[in-house]
Amino acid sequence: MSGSAKLQFRAVQGEAADRPIAAERQLSVWQRQFGRSWVHQAAFLLLLATVWEGYGRFVDNPLLVPTPSQTLLAMWDGLVGGELTVRIGNSLRVLLTGYVIGVVLACLLTSLAVSNRFGRDALSVLTAMFNPLPAISLLPIALLWFGMGWGSLVFVIVHAVMWPMALNVHTGFEGISPTLRMAGQNAGLRGLRYVWHILLPAALPSIISGLKLGWAFAWRTLIASEMVFGVSSGSGGIGWFIFVNRNLMETANVFAGLLTVVLIGLLIESLIFRTLENATVRRWGMVR
Repeated sequence: MSGSAKLQFRAVQGEAADRPIAAERQLSVWQRQFGRSWVHQAAFLLLLATVWEGYGRFVDNPLLVPTPSQTLLAMWDGLVGGELTVRIGNSLRVLLTGYVIGVVLACLLTSLAVSNRFGRDALSVLTAMFNPLPAISLLPIALLWFGMGWGSLVFVIVHAVMWPMALNVHTGFEGISPTLRMAGQNAGLRGLRYVWHILLPAALPSIISGLKLGWAFAWRTLIASEMVFGVSSGSGGIGWFIFVNRNLMETANVFAGLLTVVLIGLLIESLIFRTLENATVRRWGMVR
């Protein structure tokens, strides 16, 4: 690209970048703040809490539907008393271990699939076999192989994460346009440079979607597994906390455990996945 063409391209790019800034300046301070996504999300959460509070007061039976204030009080007592804090730590330790192993295995399978025809066919067969298989159904086998401990939980979490992650990553690589591939090759990119500068950025939306989907599946599998056998030498997690309090008819604590899972999910979504999206695919204009 010549020097004049580069200057013209930068000028056009600068004008396009200045348009939303100029449009935003025409709005009032209130309009700019209310237009932010986090304000919309906070307002929606406040609306849900209001509806929940109203329905809880209408039912007027904490054994069936505790109000948000009662749930938050039970959560505070669990955190201050240390029981819920310990359960959160146990769950996150197992969850992160299984999640990381599942993501690594999914990346290895995808690397094999994009490198040759045999790997692609193998991944297609494996995902067709194991992706529809609920991870909780593997608990009997996990108990036989690893016993009543964290190893069984990690095993089922790896199964829950690996297959949807591999499928999303492979779909992202397969969806890269031939034009973009040829452009990278014509630019002289080969090997790791070709993968890093062309394939990974183009497939990143699918990769992030796979990470988010795997995270959600890992949480579901963990809570369900812990409610079945999630305690070993006092190492039960949030699922076991919910299960025990359900047996004790402590409904406020049950709701506190469920709310804890929801809040952790929102925190991870806001601090990790959304930050990653804003720094990459949204910044590059690949998603809106």
